Amino acid sequence: MNITIRKETANDYREAEEVTRKAFWNLYMPGCEEHYLVHKLREADEYLPELSYVAIADGKIVGAIYYATSYILDSNNNKTAVLTFGPVSVLPEYQRKNVGKTLVTETMKLAQELNYKAIVICGVPAYYPKFGFLSCQTFGITMPNGATFPAFMAIEFEKGYLQAGKFFEPAIYHTLPRPEVEEYDRLFPEMEKLVLPGQWKK
Repeated sequence: MNITIRKETANDYREAEEVTRKAFWNLYMPGCEEHYLVHKLREADEYLPELSYVAIADGKIVGAIYYATSYILDSNNNKTAVLTFGPVSVLPEYQRKNVGKTLVTETMKLAQELNYKAIVICGVPAYYPKFGFLSCQTFGITMPNGATFPAFMAIEFEKGYLQAGKFFEPAIYHTLPRPEVEEYDRLFPEMEKLVLPGQWKK
């Protein structure tokens, strides 16, 4: 299958959000909120459109990745600038066909070309290590509350760049009021919400 990637444009917004919605539907919760996250992330000051790309196959958008700036705050209140990405979306019928791999590897190369030094993410711990991501514990990085967990990972492009401290990502990743999500979701075709094993969002 031929996969190409390019920067997302305003004309792609709706189709890319539909892809994101289908990719995450019933995965972590009945329904999903990731399509609304994408919609709101584009409005955030930290959003990086120059690194946010869509994947094209068979003449349509089949995947997307979104980047934003974040930082690590050390014990002396010094900030270390990093990137974060997410959501990374792939249509269910195109998963396990290298769409996600292409989006991640190619945009990481672009990030290095733009002189970014490191990326910190919360992602699938069984997937991202193959791209070089390590546990944030390796670098002494925690969440703002001091927590760490397997899905919390980082990669540095410049050895020794990452410093121990607390990771702060854009607030939009944590502020998606359920009524707003539900209202926005009504703009999309109806899909059945299911309670499934493994879901963790209430």
